[in-house]
Formats: sequence, C-alpha cells, structure tokens
Amino acid sequence: MARNHYYLSIADLARARGDDPRFAYEGAGPNDFAATLQQALRDDALFQRWRAAQPDPDAVDSSLGSTDPGAQVTAQVTDLHTDVDLITDLPMSVVRHRLYLLIGAAWQLRDMRAV
Repeated sequence: MARNHYYLSIADLARARGDDPRFAYEGAGPNDFAATLQQALRDDALFQRWRAAQPDPDAVDSSLGSTDPGAQVTAQVTDLHTDVDLITDLPMSVVRHRLYLLIGAAWQLRDMRAV
C-alpha cells in the first residue's frame, strides 16, 4: 500500500471537538492532539468503541476499522491555527472518520502527497 503525507489545518484546536463526547478529543495542545490522532490510527480501539455504540454494530463497514501501526502524526501552532502532518498508508476515508470522531468538522485538508 502507498504511504501518503496529509497536510491538515485546524483553525481552533482548543474548541475542536467531535459531536459525541464519548469519542471526542479532550486535550488542549497540538502535541496532545498529535498523540491522540496517532493512537487512533495505529490501533482500532476508538473505532471499536464507536462501532459498539451504533444501533447495528454488525452493519458497520469493517474497513473503517483499518489501522496503520506505523502512522506518524505531528502538530504545531502556526499563525493562530494548528498545522498537522500525518504520514500513513490508510485511505482518506479512514483518516476522515477518525478525525470526525475526534474533532468533528474543525479540520481542513490542505494537501496530500505520496511519500
């Protein structure tokens, strides 16, 4: 599988939260967010908790539970927003799902490149 480098931007990380507090990011800073997202991509614990909360867990697309043990995430504050660099072999559909669980629609994909 090809590895991709995703460049993301979060306008206000301090207020970025997913819709469901059971799965939402609870940290405060870019390093904490990077570690949380990295863990969410490296293992399926967040996905499994979300899946179990669905009305019909068996009907959930299991491909959304894909993981990348080698996913790398860094984040830093730049000009009043947070830049996130993510390197993974996961497809954007999985990355998007985990981001929405953690911080909702508070992020923007700036660029994506093959590594």
